[in-house]
Amino acid sequence: MSTCIHQLIKTQPFWLLLITCLGLLVVLKRVISLLKWVFITFIRSSKNLKSYGSWAIITGATDGIGKAFASQLAEKGLNLILVGRNSNKLETVSKEIQLTCPGTRIKSVVFDFSGDISAGIEVVEDAIKGLDVGILINNVGVTYPAARYFHEVDEKVWMNIVRVNLEGTTRVTRAVLPGMLERKRGAIVNIGSGAAIVVPSHPLYTIYAATKAYIDQLSRCLSVEYKRNGINVQCQVPLYVATKMVSEVASIEKASLFIPSAEDYTRAAANSIGYEARCTPYWAHSLQWCFASFLSEDILDAWRLAIGIRRRGIF
Repeated sequence: MSTCIHQLIKTQPFWLLLITCLGLLVVLKRVISLLKWVFITFIRSSKNLKSYGSWAIITGATDGIGKAFASQLAEKGLNLILVGRNSNKLETVSKEIQLTCPGTRIKSVVFDFSGDISAGIEVVEDAIKGLDVGILINNVGVTYPAARYFHEVDEKVWMNIVRVNLEGTTRVTRAVLPGMLERKRGAIVNIGSGAAIVVPSHPLYTIYAATKAYIDQLSRCLSVEYKRNGINVQCQVPLYVATKMVSEVASIEKASLFIPSAEDYTRAAANSIGYEARCTPYWAHSLQWCFASFLSEDILDAWRLAIGIRRRGIF
């Protein structure tokens, strides 16, 4: 049998054998990637998040992903520092969480990221002083009230996006990081966006996409800088999630197969903490990313622009 195979190989042109080998390598790589995705998405166990510390701090904690994340972390046994701009909403969220997780200790921090950042950071620093803060969820973020070409966006609007998404995330991270370094453990999760990573461009939401690209690069660099100190930094890249912000800009009212509720998204997101420096936790989102990778950038750009132009008629 081996002699026959040897003879067959000898009779085939070298270029045909080379192409066959390359084809097999490509198929093998795809199979390995698929198996890895299945393992990460459906089989891999989550980390013990309490091993990072007994407290978690969540920004933008009164709605959407932030609120759902707070509930997930409370269920996993962590105490919470909830950061939001509305004191009444913070109190409501605290009461809701303590109804389901009565043993959870909760501190509320009123901080409007669109206001005086320096004053807000001082309040955050006071709130975390002396606490074993092991997890930071940088969730706070804003976008345009409607699709706009770059030259149409009011200066006040785009400066607020930069202040909240970029400066707010950076400075909260800077405030929490020294304590993690001292304890030599911690996990930082920055909520990015498919608008900056999955698709090549996000026209008519340019400033928002640019700030989320910054979040991605910030996360990747910090991951390299601090991994040796026991601190895992991760950028999570969701696509559409059925939240108030997405509803306002995309008219998405209900969750569906490819648009999870905030609760479904954060269930997967909490299980991903401490692993890859960049991830798309929700399984259907990662499938969409895979499909997008097969399309050319020109097609994706034209599609995103068409969606943006269509939304201009919605508002």
